[in-house]
Amino acid sequence: MATTARTLWKGAISFGLVHIPVALYTATQENDLDFDWLDKRSMDPVGYKRVNKRTGREIARENIVKGIAYEDGRYVVLSDDEIRAAYPESTQTIEIETFVAADAIPFIYLERPYYLAPLGKGAKVYALLREALFKTGRIGVARVVIQTKQHLAALIPAGPGLVLNLLRWGDEIRSWENLDLPEEGSHAEGISAREMKMAVQLIEDMAGDWDPQQFHDEFKEKILQLVQTKIEADETQAVTSIESMEEARPTADIVDLTELLKRSLDKHKGGTGAGGGHGRGGKSRRSA
Repeated sequence: MATTARTLWKGAISFGLVHIPVALYTATQENDLDFDWLDKRSMDPVGYKRVNKRTGREIARENIVKGIAYEDGRYVVLSDDEIRAAYPESTQTIEIETFVAADAIPFIYLERPYYLAPLGKGAKVYALLREALFKTGRIGVARVVIQTKQHLAALIPAGPGLVLNLLRWGDEIRSWENLDLPEEGSHAEGISAREMKMAVQLIEDMAGDWDPQQFHDEFKEKILQLVQTKIEADETQAVTSIESMEEARPTADIVDLTELLKRSLDKHKGGTGAGGGHGRGGKSRRSA
């Protein structure tokens, strides 16, 4: 079956001496509402610098409205009040709606984890829920509102703590129906029993406990080592901070302007006796 999905990367899965050529595809998609800025007088798109994308002219804030495109070139405009009314109610509560088997949620749904810790006298109930989840082999599925956005989340016991892992919504997971994948099952693509036995044995031989400390970002480590080496060799340069430059610039402008004004006044007074004195003083300073 031919694939219509866009290939992001081609390479291989490697373990031992085995290499499996693979292609990488996007597995998720963002389905958040995308509010575009529009010039309310002409419905022209407005850039984030409040510039009309058609005319190139800057737009005053009061002339900007928010719209959602429903087809090419057509928008529905929503007021700030309408948008605020649609925000979910923030209850500061993690609402568990059901408990599912710990392995029921595919990894592809996991988006972003947070730690949860008990407050005040909540330690006992916290521990009770954690241990009950461990005992039953289940995790909680909940809804939570964070910064006006509603999230689906999994409440997962992990060691001494509870982790709230935000989940992707179902419509954010792309289907793999259009990918050219082999059929499921141990006999797919003519896999023999001997090949399966050897593959399983290789995996078992390479098996170990998960230890994130044994994996390192080698590029980052090499760059940091290079930086340290250059510091020790005094191969460093001083760079004026942007803040310092911005603070110095107005002062320099004022000094230059003051000097120009003083020179102009001296030149203007050059015809008078007193002015002549100033003029000679100015000449002496220039000679020096």
